[in-house]
Amino acid sequence: QVQLVESGGGLVQAGDSLRLSCAASGRTFSNYAMGWFRQAPGKEREAVAAITWNGGSTYYGNSVKGRFTISRDNANNTVYLQMNSLKPEDTAVYYCAAKSSTLPYLNHRAYNYWGQGTQVTVSS
Repeated sequence: QVQLVESGGGLVQAGDSLRLSCAASGRTFSNYAMGWFRQAPGKEREAVAAITWNGGSTYYGNSVKGRFTISRDNANNTVYLQMNSLKPEDTAVYYCAAKSSTLPYLNHRAYNYWGQGTQVTVSS
């Protein structure tokens, strides 16, 4: 079992930056690839970014490529999402998740462990 707690969300203006953190506890954090997903009201869950267990590879959803960066610190059991050039359409609840299957990294069904989410609101 892995417990995940997100933090760092908030209300920002378009063009601003924000960094989300996800602290993990429980099973060995470095055993898991990690992902960030988001869901806006009335919309399906969307893959934002994912990172392999050692940070060697990263994957991004098309809507955030070039603006968001995922990273991890295995020594501190934390995964981060740096979000730059934020747009109103980035407004959503952001979730971190631990990957537990061989499905593709940006497929939410690959992830069994989820945090409670943190709200990000970008005003225009």
